[in-house]
Amino acid sequence: MTFSLGVRILALSLASFALFAAPKPKAKSAKPKVVKETKLMLRSSSVLVLDQATGQTLVDKHSSAVVPIASLTKLMTAMVLLDAHLDPREPISITADDKDELRHSHSRLPVGTHLLREEALMLALLASENRAAHALGRTFPGGLTAFVTAMNRKATALGLSGAHFEDPTGLSAHNVATARDLALILNAACAYPEIRDFSTRREASIQSGRRAIAFPNTNALVRNPRWSIGLSKTGYIEEAGRCLAMQVQMANRTVLVVLLDSWGKYSRLGDAARIKQWLEARVAGRA
Repeated sequence: MTFSLGVRILALSLASFALFAAPKPKAKSAKPKVVKETKLMLRSSSVLVLDQATGQTLVDKHSSAVVPIASLTKLMTAMVLLDAHLDPREPISITADDKDELRHSHSRLPVGTHLLREEALMLALLASENRAAHALGRTFPGGLTAFVTAMNRKATALGLSGAHFEDPTGLSAHNVATARDLALILNAACAYPEIRDFSTRREASIQSGRRAIAFPNTNALVRNPRWSIGLSKTGYIEEAGRCLAMQVQMANRTVLVVLLDSWGKYSRLGDAARIKQWLEARVAGRA
């Protein structure tokens, strides 16, 4: 009995020692996080995204197609006007000649409104005011014909391959360009402080008679604190679809974004957001 008891005690001691002495299983090493790059699906028919500093193409979708550009035209209108060095404080008036007889589009500028030339330019860029843009061309030295000639001369000077202009508003479907042309227009427009300033203001107001008229920016992204936009212009006519051109900070770089013929009221904004997310995911994947 004593021997048997001793053997049992020894066996239990050895088992306990084996239990505590056994090496613990090694913890699984954490796998490096992989950021999966999703396919970029865009609803705009023509798209171009360029790194402004290097000229590198980041996104390209039918960027050489010549298409109507609607009110993106007003970027060219602004450059031609500013190149002429006309007095920005000179008063001009909205007349019946500035009414849209082609598409009968709505305007918040009543006939008879008096405003400064620089105010008309601001409203043309910020609120895409067609009457303001038309008045700028109409009061140009030599009138509308001279203004449109200057627009096409500027297009040639910028080396635009598919651009042609017939009016300063963009209401004409014969105002056409490629997405690559518009990237060149954007890049050139960035050299004008007035265009950068006016096109990115959240809103503006002018006095018309005894009342103030407020004009919100047509690009809702300029009011979004998550976006850093240096220049902006929207556009729409039926033939052109929804258009958007911007200089914007994305993925730690300054990029030029051109979106043409986007279907759906908000799809151009959705495309811009998808491009931003896609570029930032690519940067995170390389980190």
